[in-house]
Amino acid sequence: MRVISYVPRPEGKDIPEYIEIVSWEELLQTSDYISLHVPGGEKNQGIISKKEFAMMKKSASLIQVSRGGVVDEEALAEAIRNSQIRGAAVDVFSEEPPKKDNPLLKLEQVILTPHIGSNTVECMDRIALDVAEDVHLVLSGENPKHPIKR
Repeated sequence: MRVISYVPRPEGKDIPEYIEIVSWEELLQTSDYISLHVPGGEKNQGIISKKEFAMMKKSASLIQVSRGGVVDEEALAEAIRNSQIRGAAVDVFSEEPPKKDNPLLKLEQVILTPHIGSNTVECMDRIALDVAEDVHLVLSGENPKHPIKR
């Protein structure tokens, strides 16, 4: 299996050897599954819209587990209805909970979850361990690995 990724600034990033870094365009044009893992904020709002869906393979599926607003949901629904892409799995929405008239709610080719993608036993166990380790570090006079920025 070929695993590709787009990384805007790969310098200094710890990227596993099995991941091939490609351009944004190549990723969109060649991927069977596109999984989004980007932070929210203005610069990433609508980074997947009509233009990007037009570049994707008809057999592509989009997995949206990033932040709401990263994907233009109207454009996603249109791309699925017009068979531009095969389908999508969406865990985050521009507005949460999504309104009853959200077009994604009516599409059979879309799997929707209510912002619970990280709600697994493994993830909760990892969070508990991270918290315990950070408490231990702070009580030992050291800095936590996961500080809260104010």
